[in-house]
Amino acid sequence: MTEVIRTRDELARTRAALPGSVAVVMTLGALHSGHEALLRAARQRADHLVVTIFVNPLQFGPNEDFDRYPRTFDADLEICRAAGADLVFAPSREEVYPNGEPLVRVAPGPLGAELEGASRPGFFDGVLTVVLKLLQLVRPDLAFFGEKDYQQLTLVRQMTRDLDVPVEIVGVPTVREPDGLALSSRNRYLSPEERLTALSLSAALRAGATAASDGLGPAAALAAANRAFQAHGTTAKLDYLVLTDPELAPGPVSGPARMLVAAWVGSTRLIDNIAVRLAETPSRFHGSKEEI
Repeated sequence: MTEVIRTRDELARTRAALPGSVAVVMTLGALHSGHEALLRAARQRADHLVVTIFVNPLQFGPNEDFDRYPRTFDADLEICRAAGADLVFAPSREEVYPNGEPLVRVAPGPLGAELEGASRPGFFDGVLTVVLKLLQLVRPDLAFFGEKDYQQLTLVRQMTRDLDVPVEIVGVPTVREPDGLALSSRNRYLSPEERLTALSLSAALRAGATAASDGLGPAAALAAANRAFQAHGTTAKLDYLVLTDPELAPGPVSGPARMLVAAWVGSTRLIDNIAVRLAETPSRFHGSKEEI
């Protein structure tokens, strides 16, 4: 049976009574098949599963979609129940931030100003602050995050290492539609025509990964990805398309790498990424960015 908890006091009492290992999956709600994969992975690794549902205002910019972000709690709860969640922690804004928006926040460091951070200033401050708060409240042994938000996953791992947070961070592969589109709560904003255009992101990543596996270098792999993006979705507006180290660290890139893309499709901003295998010859960091 899945218990719904609204306050931190209830959470503390209930969490203390859970024997064995505890995993947490943190969500904004509007759960889909990608979240279900996270829940299944977490349930397999731990004795108990806690799911948090909280639309965190700190990670939405002034012109972003906080107010229109979908709230589908009843449907979300059914998904959690079907996955075998023990607890769903669904606090109010006042419960998470009882003294108002926190004056002290987690700074993400240099990586927090790149890629998503460059396009969404302050985004990762808000993400890491709420993640750290929820880790403190839930006190899990494991925390599961999707690889679709790859920069977020990387920064959460870095935060827990740097701040000695006693939790194992587990990444779960991106779940895709049969045509390759990465699952996202924001996909529901797309019109049928925009839905087709959105395939330009995954098409670009596949083309880049294929070029790399064929032995081409980073520049050629990125060029192939850019060509595929432009050919597949001429109305999508590219924000960035980069090829970098798996830890998103600056410097030479060879062997295992990561290709990341972000683009606007109509009024909806989408992100995606893929693992890439380059030849074992170091090359400089490669990327392209179009200002919006």
